[in-house]
Amino acid sequence: MRPYVVTDGRAHPSRNTFDLVTLVIAPHDRPLNGLSPEKRRLVELCRPGSLSVAEVAGYLGLPVSVTKVLLADLLDSGHILTRAPIPAAELPEAKLLQEVLDGLRARL
Repeated sequence: MRPYVVTDGRAHPSRNTFDLVTLVIAPHDRPLNGLSPEKRRLVELCRPGSLSVAEVAGYLGLPVSVTKVLLADLLDSGHILTRAPIPAAELPEAKLLQEVLDGLRARL
C-alpha cells in the first residue's frame, strides 16, 4: 500500500516531537474502534511494553516518516503516550578522573 494512502495524503506529522529513539507506550484503556488497520496494529504492538519509533516502523514495515504521521495522530487522540529517551550521562572532567586515580594509587 502506498504511504500516502496510510497517512491520508499527509507527508508530515501534526507535531515534530518524535526521535528515532522516542519510546511509545499504549495504554490498555483506550478502545480501538474506528482506527485504521495500521493504527490499530501500531497500538497493539505497543500495548505489551514500550517500543522505540524505529522499532515500531520496523515491525510495521513502514518508512519512519509514515510511522511518525501515524504516531502523531494516535498521540493527538490519546491512544498512545510517548517518553523522550533518557539523555546520555555527561562524562566527568579529566581533572576529576585524575584526582580519583591519584587517590586510588595513594591507597595502594
